[in-house]
Amino acid sequence: MIPFLDLKSINTQYRDELVAAATRVIESGWYIQGNEVRAFEEEFADYCGSQHCIGVADGLDALTLTLRAWKEMGKLKEGDEVIVPANTYIASILAITENRLKPVLVEPDEASFNLCPEKTAAAITSNTKAIVAVHLYGQMAPMPALMGLAEKHGLLVLEDAAQAHGASIGGRKAGSWGHAAGFSFYPGKNLGALGDAGAVTTDDEELAKTIRALGNYGSHKKYENLYQGVNSRLDEIQAAMLRVKLRHLDKEIQNRRQVAEHYLAHIDNPSIQLPAIGALETHVWHLFVIRCQQREALQHHLADQGVQTLIHYPIPPHHQKAYACWQAEHYPITENIHQTVLSLPMGPCLTSETSGQVTEAVTRF
Repeated sequence: MIPFLDLKSINTQYRDELVAAATRVIESGWYIQGNEVRAFEEEFADYCGSQHCIGVADGLDALTLTLRAWKEMGKLKEGDEVIVPANTYIASILAITENRLKPVLVEPDEASFNLCPEKTAAAITSNTKAIVAVHLYGQMAPMPALMGLAEKHGLLVLEDAAQAHGASIGGRKAGSWGHAAGFSFYPGKNLGALGDAGAVTTDDEELAKTIRALGNYGSHKKYENLYQGVNSRLDEIQAAMLRVKLRHLDKEIQNRRQVAEHYLAHIDNPSIQLPAIGALETHVWHLFVIRCQQREALQHHLADQGVQTLIHYPIPPHHQKAYACWQAEHYPITENIHQTVLSLPMGPCLTSETSGQVTEAVTRF
């Protein structure tokens, strides 16, 4: 079976470096908020082209704490509307509702799966205060247009960059476009830790300080608490793992692009819709997502051919039981996307031979 993502092979490449990094932390005697976290924050901020990076426990906390910080700073208040793509992973929406803000679901661009500037503009009301721009599957949302809308209407922009480490537009990376960006380092991400981890990037020093305090029990100074905060801190040993893997990220992205190029060039089947992309060199291919009206049959066929696939995502947020209040709402583009998408194997360790087997199996369907 060709696995959808072989995490063991990815991390085995760097075993000696990872073991050395873990040993360094163990022998340091300092396991929370130490030198590894500080070093990773500096290195990742520099990589993204951002002034500040704040390590947190996971990607959901990165989004949630940023919105919470804007509330503490008086830039948002309960009930404010936040535009978010209707087809996103539910975490983008959970962060909004956790802060008692109102998600406004907007249909995506059907080709890119990302926010459509025209539909976003049409959804803006006097109550709209922010946009969550999700960079889905590794391709950035149209940030120049979205930032133009934000400037025109005085809106905050939070990039959900959980799938877009290293993606860029015009040489400017994800994490440096919006007023802030939330990253996940879940093990399956392009930059993946060996456990849960996340971070926020921003150029706003006050925002950075507020997020850091909120994630540390609301404390900016030991035993003094400004806010009713939470415990959401990047683990010292995960920071050490991420420092190792950040050094290899660009090489892994290039490997992913080679796999994507092979798929795009060799999958030849009229029932398969290939991903639409702007420029190949700016996409980091966290996922390679095709569409097929006979998805279930295709997935069974590929499994029979020894190809593991996944569905990102089978149920749209507005049909989840967690948001029963939206059950009657209808988003036809989003619903069709969720009914037809299928993710092919994608990762930096796929060989040309393996990629060829996948394309042959898809083409034979």
